[in-house]
Amino acid sequence: MKQRSDFRYLEAMRVRWAEVDMQKIVFNGHYLMYFDTAVAGYWRALAMPYHETMEAVQGDLFVRKATLEYEASARYDERLSVGIRCARIGKSSLVFEAAVFRGDQRLVHGELVYVFANPATQTSQPVPDTLRSWFLGYEAGEAMVTLERGDWARLGNASLALREAVYVQELGVPAGDAADAADASAWHVVARNRLGLAVASGRLTPAVAGVSSVGRLATLAPLRGAGLGIQVVDSLLQAARERGDREVTATALMAALPFWTRAGFARSGPVYDEGGHAHQLVRLSLV
Repeated sequence: MKQRSDFRYLEAMRVRWAEVDMQKIVFNGHYLMYFDTAVAGYWRALAMPYHETMEAVQGDLFVRKATLEYEASARYDERLSVGIRCARIGKSSLVFEAAVFRGDQRLVHGELVYVFANPATQTSQPVPDTLRSWFLGYEAGEAMVTLERGDWARLGNASLALREAVYVQELGVPAGDAADAADASAWHVVARNRLGLAVASGRLTPAVAGVSSVGRLATLAPLRGAGLGIQVVDSLLQAARERGDREVTATALMAALPFWTRAGFARSGPVYDEGGHAHQLVRLSLV
């Protein structure tokens, strides 16, 4: 029987009104939805956008069997954690163990059995060695991305592709503004997953009077919330420390302020508009 500490990945959830039945407890069928939601989070933790990954390994995963065992009930507005772990990998099947916890108390547990198959015919095929290694590596505690530092000549193509996906396509920034003159002198970081796909990036400008700036952060939308942005910022801050910068600033979207607070930055100055979006300056002292 798996306990909370047995799961590397835990998805935080809160019981919604619509999930409670006439007995004033979570309707039993919703726990499968909780498991499925946690599986999506598990893929984010792998730094693997699901559709792109399945296309790369030339297959897809189909649920063959789902089992649930109920031990206690969750109620409206309670905070839950849903653990997911890859427990076994066969020739063409993968078994995931799942459990719902309220604090350390296990409420529900079960298994999800997937078959790796041809998406057109839905006939089973062997689990690719690459896919197998990603799951086993994650469960062994390995890092799922590598961080590359370099100049624009080395990392510009990958960084620009991410910026265009985030700033141009999502935020409506003019395409010509995705890159600027500061890129040539900046230090860049790109996070790549185990497919070699660039999934997050950012830059650090040269210091002026000991003050540099972190910016142009971009993370692929399906992978946000997996901590990739924090890893990029931490790498850039380490670069700033190594060269002796005394302070680092950033221009933060108001909606992203919680991210910058978690990274250790503090708000500074008034809120202002830039490109139709509210921003505020944030600062972090390195001395």
